[in-house]
Amino acid sequence: MAKRRTPAPLKRRKHVAEPERRFYVYCEGAKTEPEYLRAVRRRFKHAWIEVVGVGGVALTVADRAIQHAKELRSNRGRRRQDTSSYEEQDQVWAVFDRDDHPQFDDAVAMCRSNRVEVAQSDPCFEVWLVLHLEDYDKPASSSNIQARLHELLPEYHHEQSSSPNFETLLVEVLAAERRAARQLRAREAENRPFGNPSTTVGCLTRTIREAHELTQQRHTQSESRTLGQTP
Repeated sequence: MAKRRTPAPLKRRKHVAEPERRFYVYCEGAKTEPEYLRAVRRRFKHAWIEVVGVGGVALTVADRAIQHAKELRSNRGRRRQDTSSYEEQDQVWAVFDRDDHPQFDDAVAMCRSNRVEVAQSDPCFEVWLVLHLEDYDKPASSSNIQARLHELLPEYHHEQSSSPNFETLLVEVLAAERRAARQLRAREAENRPFGNPSTTVGCLTRTIREAHELTQQRHTQSESRTLGQTP
């Protein structure tokens, strides 16, 4: 009589955390903005971030970001059956300044009509960096704000393309987000929405930070379940 085979013990299936949210960020600047955002990526490592320094004017950045957004939507349509995908919450962002760009408003409108998020600054990105250290709420030129940033961070030199230590600056990112929000409310109250000075880069950092925290929480819960299943 053949021996009865003993069934193999059932293995518990490990919980797998959902894939991380992805951010594709296209920047007008070729140095300061990409370097800052790469520091953001290092600090909030659970939010997947791709940073592209486009260079050129706002309209060029908008075109590149919109093209990528359309490609992502096309790819999503071919992978609808992948229910574990986090792609529906992925975001494409365009980061650019008003400065003296004649087609700035066109670039913003193009992005919004194509579901690309915009992190815009008036007059320049450096106003966002200043907000990490202090309130700044008076109309100014780009050169004025860059000069103020140099006073606060002597290692920053706009003319020499020398950036400050962004890892150190990012310690104050929550304060910068709060200051930027107050700044935007003040421009609204003046009936000058997004006017000088203002920035929405804080909306980008907050969204990245929240995605990082959510994914980190899910990873922690996953590890706790796995430990709880260990005999």
